[in-house]
Amino acid sequence: MVLDLLRLFLFPALMAFAAASDLFTMTISNRVSLWLIAGFFLVAALSGMPASEMLMHCAAGLVMLAAAFTCFAFGWIGGGDAKVAAAAALWFGFAHLVDYLLIASVLGGALTLFILMFRQWPLPYALVGQHWLLRLHHKDTGIPYGIALAAGALLIYPSTSWIKAVDLARFML
Repeated sequence: MVLDLLRLFLFPALMAFAAASDLFTMTISNRVSLWLIAGFFLVAALSGMPASEMLMHCAAGLVMLAAAFTCFAFGWIGGGDAKVAAAAALWFGFAHLVDYLLIASVLGGALTLFILMFRQWPLPYALVGQHWLLRLHHKDTGIPYGIALAAGALLIYPSTSWIKAVDLARFML
């Protein structure tokens, strides 16, 4: 039962927190990525995942880390985004990595277009006191791409073996 609860809520909660953090502060704490990594190893160990499969998941995370830090080096995404993307790839492994990247990219493009349009409009006076909204509205501020990364992860996660292993009948009343 505890393992099923961890499978159902740990990864989604941490990804939602990363998205909210990026939206409100334009940063994603290293702690979120560390919790995602620790959570993966905890859930994988409790699930009885073979070491060879864990290594493949680690390889997917490292490939994503290299790709994401290349994007960071070009200034396309922030460092927190790169680390969260790599931690998410650790959970997905190679089985869902391409799907995750495609969905997160499409959502990231849509988010970017939306925010660029949003920045063209004046903020209503009633919202001027919201510092996070002022920061998001400022033309020189980056795009909180962690939102797209988290949304993509939350869309892919239900199709993973983590959720398929959950006995949902236990949670039915």
